[in-house]
Amino acid sequence: MSRALSLLFIGALLPAVAHAHAVVEPARSAPRAYQRYLLRVPNELDIPTTRVEIRFPADVRVISFADVPGWQLEVVRDSAKRVTSAVWTGSLAPGRFVELPFMAVNPERETRLVWPVHQTYASGELIEWAGPEDSDKPASATEIRAEEEGRSPLPLLLAVAAGLAALASLAVALARRPTGA
Repeated sequence: MSRALSLLFIGALLPAVAHAHAVVEPARSAPRAYQRYLLRVPNELDIPTTRVEIRFPADVRVISFADVPGWQLEVVRDSAKRVTSAVWTGSLAPGRFVELPFMAVNPERETRLVWPVHQTYASGELIEWAGPEDSDKPASATEIRAEEEGRSPLPLLLAVAAGLAALASLAVALARRPTGA
């Protein structure tokens, strides 16, 4: 029995370990939205992470960054003053993660944004989270899609039905209440 529980526990942990990489959230957003993005970077080695760089997709207009205690930010711009990448330097202990927030304006059309991230460790080792999604070191991606107009009305209908059932129950309870004399 304990072996089965151990296998179940290991099986539950595997997806979390398999997905421990640099991720930009949210995974989905709307066209033209002013979106708060969050780059989350874990330290998976036994030495500190000292540098994190993200390269922004050409379709995105990055407009601001939040300060992150213990991390210095260098914003890289092209000749047109467009933000092309950001580099944070600091120290991220083994087994920890850091969240690096930024604001951006999404493209006007539906697309898939890919966020290449380069993570440098104190030893000089560089991990490039820039591969395809089925690779060992995938780049994070955000789907830019309009909200679906043909969404199912079922949740609204269920909410209305629940409200009507509650009102009917209240009416029955009030009708059965004895009147005082």
